[in-house]
Amino acid sequence: MLQNTFIHIPGVGPKTEQGFWAAGVKDWATFFNGMPLKLPPARRAHIAEELHESKRQLASHNANFFANRLPAGQHWRLFDEFRDQTAYLDIETTGLEADCTISTIAVYDESTMATYVNGKNLDDFAGDISGYKLLVTYNGKCFDVPVIERVLGCRLDQAHIDLRYVLAALGFKGGLKRCEMQLGMDRGDLEDIDGLFAVVLWKAYLRNRDERALETLLAYNLQDAINLEALMLTAFNMSIERCGFHHEALLPMAASPENPLQPHRPTISKYRREVTFLRSLQPQW
Repeated sequence: MLQNTFIHIPGVGPKTEQGFWAAGVKDWATFFNGMPLKLPPARRAHIAEELHESKRQLASHNANFFANRLPAGQHWRLFDEFRDQTAYLDIETTGLEADCTISTIAVYDESTMATYVNGKNLDDFAGDISGYKLLVTYNGKCFDVPVIERVLGCRLDQAHIDLRYVLAALGFKGGLKRCEMQLGMDRGDLEDIDGLFAVVLWKAYLRNRDERALETLLAYNLQDAINLEALMLTAFNMSIERCGFHHEALLPMAASPENPLQPHRPTISKYRREVTFLRSLQPQW
């Protein structure tokens, strides 16, 4: 879809782009190969120059070039070209307060999965994530990335697709789990776990050295990251249809991989009462 995009060019808006597509100028190559549109020579030269630069930047795998030029609500267009350099990212925290720290981080990239735990290998995250060109999160621009940068003192400068905004534009709102439910995704034994439960599991791990609590927390965290792939593919395809582009650009849905980390059901039952009590004190949960 990125090579079908023209709205990253200064002076080209959605209506002009729609006009290009309607006239048969479906991609950058078509613009140069007998473009059927009549444009003033100066404007034609300007667009051609911008497209030549776009081709150079894409060949250099510079996702930020396009992210900086596209409206935030159109960053989903980066996905098809940078899919093999994408990290699906999710964090859990030690509390709900503003100055909380990170308990765990999960990263999935369609071929590998990694988890990072505070007090174990959390410092490895910054070096590992630097190898990716594109991040996909849910609410990561407001939460995950700022918390990571504050706690770990690193900069996550990659292009970033925050699915909270992409899905909201498509009519899916209410948090990651609610979006999943609206799209028919089933979490199985992890269905009852949410952000508050994740905090309780972390505190139980610290308080009781309960490794089962940590394993269950990591299973939940990693499932968040894994599910972002299916949400990204769904949002990408729905966004293409919404902007009226041809169906050849649609991506096939991929089967989600099995989570190698499994929740411990007795542990979930063990701490459910504590979560229920805390939730009664915090009606927003």
